[in-house]
Amino acid sequence: MRWIITIMVAMLSFSSGAKPLSYYFESDVAFDPNIPTPEQVLGYQVGDWHVRHDQLVRYMEILAQTSDRINYEVIGRTHQQRPLVMLTITAPDKLNNIEQLRKAHLARLTTKKPPSATAPAVVWMGYSVHGNESSGSNAALLVAYYLAAAQGDEINRLLNNTVILLDPSLNPDGLARFANWANSNRGMTLSSDPVTREHVESWPSSRTNHYWFDLNRDWLLLQHPESRARIAKFHHWKPNILTDFHEMGPNSSYFFQPGIPSRKHPITPDENVSLTKAIANYHAQTLDDNNALYFTEESFDDFYYGKGSTYPDVNGGIGILFEQASSRGHLQDTINGPLSFAFTIKNQLLTSLSTFKAALENRTALLDYQAEFYNQAIELAKDENFQGYVIAGGRDNRRVSDFLSVLKQHQINAYAMNKELTVAGQTFAANSYYVPLAQPQYRLIKAIFSEQKNFADNTFYDVSGWTLAHAYNLAFAKVTSNWGLDIADDAWQAMPTTQHQPLNAGYAFAFAWDDSLAPKMLNSLLQQGIKARVALNALTARTANNTEEDFAAGSIIIPAGLQTNSNWLAQLNQAQNEFGIAIRPITSGLTSKGADLGSRTMAVVTAPKVLLLGGKGVSQYEAGEVWYYLDRFVGVAPTIVELARLDAIELSNYSHIVLAHGNYSALSDAAKVAIKSWVRKGGVIWGHKGGAKFLADQQLLKASYLSREDVASAFNTEGLSYADKDHLAGRQRIAGAIFNTHVDLTHPLTFSLQRNTLPVFKNSTWLLEASTAPFVNVLTYTKAPLLAGFTDAINVEQVAGGAGLIAHSYGRGSVIAMTDNPVFRGYWYGTSRLLSNALFFGHTFRASGN
Repeated sequence: MRWIITIMVAMLSFSSGAKPLSYYFESDVAFDPNIPTPEQVLGYQVGDWHVRHDQLVRYMEILAQTSDRINYEVIGRTHQQRPLVMLTITAPDKLNNIEQLRKAHLARLTTKKPPSATAPAVVWMGYSVHGNESSGSNAALLVAYYLAAAQGDEINRLLNNTVILLDPSLNPDGLARFANWANSNRGMTLSSDPVTREHVESWPSSRTNHYWFDLNRDWLLLQHPESRARIAKFHHWKPNILTDFHEMGPNSSYFFQPGIPSRKHPITPDENVSLTKAIANYHAQTLDDNNALYFTEESFDDFYYGKGSTYPDVNGGIGILFEQASSRGHLQDTINGPLSFAFTIKNQLLTSLSTFKAALENRTALLDYQAEFYNQAIELAKDENFQGYVIAGGRDNRRVSDFLSVLKQHQINAYAMNKELTVAGQTFAANSYYVPLAQPQYRLIKAIFSEQKNFADNTFYDVSGWTLAHAYNLAFAKVTSNWGLDIADDAWQAMPTTQHQPLNAGYAFAFAWDDSLAPKMLNSLLQQGIKARVALNALTARTANNTEEDFAAGSIIIPAGLQTNSNWLAQLNQAQNEFGIAIRPITSGLTSKGADLGSRTMAVVTAPKVLLLGGKGVSQYEAGEVWYYLDRFVGVAPTIVELARLDAIELSNYSHIVLAHGNYSALSDAAKVAIKSWVRKGGVIWGHKGGAKFLADQQLLKASYLSREDVASAFNTEGLSYADKDHLAGRQRIAGAIFNTHVDLTHPLTFSLQRNTLPVFKNSTWLLEASTAPFVNVLTYTKAPLLAGFTDAINVEQVAGGAGLIAHSYGRGSVIAMTDNPVFRGYWYGTSRLLSNALFFGHTFRASGN
């Protein structure tokens, strides 16, 4: 008994500042005592600790077991295999008939029939897509409890007129990391000092998912399992309202949409804004009633459709962003006084409940708006001056299929073309695809292919251009007439990997470098001990049946005479079937065109050993994007080392060093000297954006650049008033736009690229100037480089003709620098090949930078 008393006292003292349910809910709300409270399951009151994801999931499971209002479902898994949980909540009789309700809800979007008097509004409640913005997921405990246990007329009306889809944690891996951080650094006596360790995470922060990606930018791009599972469920239901609960800086208050009125996407209907404003009145009322500070129509916008609060806007729903000032830990001093974790949770709960009230009282308007949004799509498409888009196929099957897969997941149909089509002087081969505009997703199709460059308000919270075909480096064009268009009857569907013809003993074997998975297949073979070469020039060799076959520069050659593994032929057979890339037999080392297979132009390729620098000063997003690309598409596990540890690292253990965007000034002089020596002895170093700047500053890169200050100075500021400050800053930025570059297709770093231009994504005004040395400008911006998104004409002029990628020798090694991020947000398939080429072919070129 004494031990129990001691433990109880310790628990009470350690949970000082905890808030009971009466703090969160009005006193007149009655609850079913048979439904367990969060405290009864967690062992503490909500807000006393940051809930771990496993605890959150367990509580949701228990609610579903004890309440006849809730269906519990795992809709997917994160990278770390945590469950992605979805609760479907409605009145018991409706839950028993949920599939029929869902089908009826979707049917209204195509039949033009008005909703029945009993048709429910579908409300999606999404919490904490950023793991360290955890008040949302902690509030989800209380929201779920309320929906499961509340009694009375108010909850009955809500459940009888809505279907609520509750996603308690949009980013389980990030939430788990942050709960561990905040709880591990919490004392028995709470510290409110903003600089205490509890409030200041180490690198990388828990905002992101496993690979350090911002999942709130991935709703459109679908690079991660969390997003793919979520989008599948989204279209399974097509909610009328989707909420997205976030946090912002501690010294703010509370934000809810609408955002800045002038910054909505032009494709979003005006009625969407009207409904958002109507719903906002409910949030204002509940926060007024609780004397909570808040603001609207500032700071945040509704432009980029890849965010949780904007994706619904282009899918017939109303997306609503909430931003609560963050306590980060459990208690933090702010300009508004001490901010407790419990207070942040309560505000998120209050606006969750006001969302329910708004959905209930605006049910008919929401249903009518959504039905009209989809039912008018085909007619609106007919009013356009074009019929659809044609997208080039090509030899990179994985890149094309991944692009089409993204479209399919967004409910967009593409059709294979049966014969070639010429559009505006450009011929698209029969392996191309056609996306008709007249589809229910008409607006989303326009948004995905948009190349708009100017908008009503040219200031952006996030990117202004995201044309997916440019990111995948796929040529496309508007089709203005269906004349001559011959397409398949059925829309594209993903097909299983083709099994290739078994390989038998031969002189050599070869495979093309075209496919996006070719680097991964090569690395897999190299790791297994296969000896390979890369053809630095095109050749024609004799293959099976005594036929001649062309092999482009960059083709991988595997001579039989070099192999030492007894089962090497079986390894080749396994690889071509695993990666879906055909390996071709070559019967003789004597070629009819190009170098023979024993030539010195068949350069040795080896498995790369990559050192990726990270830590404070390095962008966790861009380092994570490099890690993700190397892992997913190259099969390389980079050694990630923080800058502070580099002095202790033996660089000779690595073939490549990658510097993502960041500030590398914290590197010691000894580390800088060691890097130079390592490159001089044969190492290959890659840097982009801030990483490229470091290479130039250290004179490893023989190139000049324009700093952001240099670029900004080109703007005339004479006569501007203080009120012009934000407008000028918007003009001086490149928030995120797509530019075109000219490609030196003869360079080893561009192997696999087919066109002499390559779109790149630019979100920085740091610019490399083209080198005067020959052979080193691999990419240069075209004379009229802007392809999509906003960039002020002054900045466009400064970008034009500059260097996109410079590569030259340094001693026996190579220095490669790119102005932009080649793997931005994981979906830039086109430019990402530059990085994998640097890993395998970075040692194969020689050119002086002087």
